[in-house]
Amino acid sequence: MVDGSAVSCNPSDRPVALGDREGVTVVGGLDLAGRLEPKDTFRQGRDRLEHGRRSVASPGMRTIGVLGVPSNSAGAIDGVARGPIVLREEGLVEILRRHAEVHDYGDVRLPDPSPARDARSHVIDPDGLGALVARVRDAVSPILESGHLPLVIGGDCPLLLGCLAAASGRSRVGLLFVDGHEDAYLPVQSTTGEAADMELALALGIADASWSSELATLLPLVAPADVRILGARDAEILRVEGVASLRDRVALADGESLAADPAGIAATACTSLPDPWWFHLDLDVLSTQALPAIDYPQPGGLGWDELAAVATMALKADPRGWDVTIYNPDLDPERVHARRIVRFIGSLIERVAKAR
Repeated sequence: MVDGSAVSCNPSDRPVALGDREGVTVVGGLDLAGRLEPKDTFRQGRDRLEHGRRSVASPGMRTIGVLGVPSNSAGAIDGVARGPIVLREEGLVEILRRHAEVHDYGDVRLPDPSPARDARSHVIDPDGLGALVARVRDAVSPILESGHLPLVIGGDCPLLLGCLAAASGRSRVGLLFVDGHEDAYLPVQSTTGEAADMELALALGIADASWSSELATLLPLVAPADVRILGARDAEILRVEGVASLRDRVALADGESLAADPAGIAATACTSLPDPWWFHLDLDVLSTQALPAIDYPQPGGLGWDELAAVATMALKADPRGWDVTIYNPDLDPERVHARRIVRFIGSLIERVAKAR
């Protein structure tokens, strides 16, 4: 179990300020790992990242450890579960090798899924979720022990729980959560029952997981004060559905605010996280026009260049590892968007490698 002295999920925990503008959670008087003061600007955060304790001039770049997780929390083997194989087939590993050393760790083997929603947990395939978290944790841990940078390709977002379990080492860990949704429904509130609606609620210990012996021993994995949400734009959906937003507990910059200053907001978020921290990237933070091959489109979102600014800043800040999720090849029959994602990830590694 995570040490309770290191991780607290008390609702009274308050987020660090990400800046003083509409759409960004602002809380004064806190002085966390990044030494953010209430009046810090986004540009100051970026300057501190480039010149401070997480310098982008660190010598060398870790070998990238690629790991596929073919998960689909709808209880299926198609859709987003095919993401890792399609991105590999479109040259992901090869393009990464142009810019860095790469070790391909293959794909996590998952049990056959069930689409049935469990009456007790209100989650689709709860046993499968427990197995997913344990197997991802056990696959990511040796990548970290080898000194490699895990790049975990989904699949969908619940794989984050296994990544956090591996990265935390049973102690404090931070989370940069770049996602078009907050993903913090309680299971009973979810209209789908998919764990992809609720992985952050589970990670924070907000959602009860006593129905799973595996999850009950792991959760919570991260404290509200150690999470930065960037790009969520589902506030109106949550309001209509009567679901509480996390913005009163977690530092959050919504999609519109993030688009206005992607590098600055990302820098401020990264410098304020504890070390180590994990970088979660759900590609539905992009606009549906930029990436239509996702299951749950919504208005707004980033363009590819804006997301590149966020992700480059995050990777330069030296996360413990990162995951990329939610691409659905079934909605991309010509694989146009698969190739765009591969080029995008390759360009990020190229930028970071050149900076070092």
